[in-house]
Amino acid sequence: MAKKKKVPDNVIVQNKKARHEYFIEETFEAGLVLEGWEVKSLRASKVNLSDSYVFLKDGEAWLLSCHISPLQTVSTHITANPTRYRKLLLHNRELAKLFGSQNRDGYTIVALKLYWKKNRVKLEVGLAKGKKLHDKRATEKEREWNRSKQRILKNA
Repeated sequence: MAKKKKVPDNVIVQNKKARHEYFIEETFEAGLVLEGWEVKSLRASKVNLSDSYVFLKDGEAWLLSCHISPLQTVSTHITANPTRYRKLLLHNRELAKLFGSQNRDGYTIVALKLYWKKNRVKLEVGLAKGKKLHDKRATEKEREWNRSKQRILKNA
């Protein structure tokens, strides 16, 4: 029986859909500006990162479409907005690189994974170019070939 790959303990959530839909050319690590109830929800893994992307405006980066569900114990005294825009903390040279790259044709910036680093929440964002249908098929075919190659080597 095949063993499932282990996800490191510090990873909160991964966006597996992004790796299927895009070629990831470069990745950046960004901090997140969060509220207290959001951090509690992240500790409970109440987050959905699929369909989320990064929007650049006025020299700043913002995370959109990231859904963080509020916990029942927190929502009694705070009106929580689960899909609010969240500011990303990046260095100026990284922001400049993202601004220049996003203006090129076919490039977008997607959220890849949320994880803990020294008790802080970090977001891995990727500079991505969209895949066409035949690219997705080629990637799947290559993945299947690598699996069968591993099986052959294991049995031999």
